[in-house]
Amino acid sequence: MSRTIPTINTARLTLQAMRPQDFDRFAQIWAMPGVVRHIGGTPRDRSESWNVFLRIAGHWQMTGFGQWAIVEQRTRRMIGQTGFFHGARNLGEDFDIYPEAGWVLVPRAHGQGYGIEAVQAAHEWFDRVIPGPLVAQITPDNASSLVLAGRLGYRPIRETSEVVLFRRDGPPGGR
Repeated sequence: MSRTIPTINTARLTLQAMRPQDFDRFAQIWAMPGVVRHIGGTPRDRSESWNVFLRIAGHWQMTGFGQWAIVEQRTRRMIGQTGFFHGARNLGEDFDIYPEAGWVLVPRAHGQGYGIEAVQAAHEWFDRVIPGPLVAQITPDNASSLVLAGRLGYRPIRETSEVVLFRRDGPPGGR
């Protein structure tokens, strides 16, 4: 089975399929303490990054959706990733049966509006192509992701010992 991964352009960013030549940058990003601070706290080694990188590629092939590399158009450099996946996290029927949204940016890209620009573009694609509920998990101390999730229509469903679980039933104002 072969699926085409769409490319999405915004005013300043391109969301594109991750290519083999993107792996070194992907591994660099996930080795940054500032990237993983709210995502488990432990930087990934190259082997862990390689396994996740392959999982991202395979997810598109198996489900028709997945995660994109976020590329800053001005520099043509990958600055993060965003998209959707099935995490199979054993967090319950109110969470695990839905696609999960995720986003991450390198620290130097924070505070520039790149997060909402990229994540909103990904969600607009999802709403057109695979409409339906989405979930996300965010640590309570990740203020910028909590704000972003609220702007996109996510509402808390419950807390675990480490994260708040959210659900989005469609675009804000579209319910």
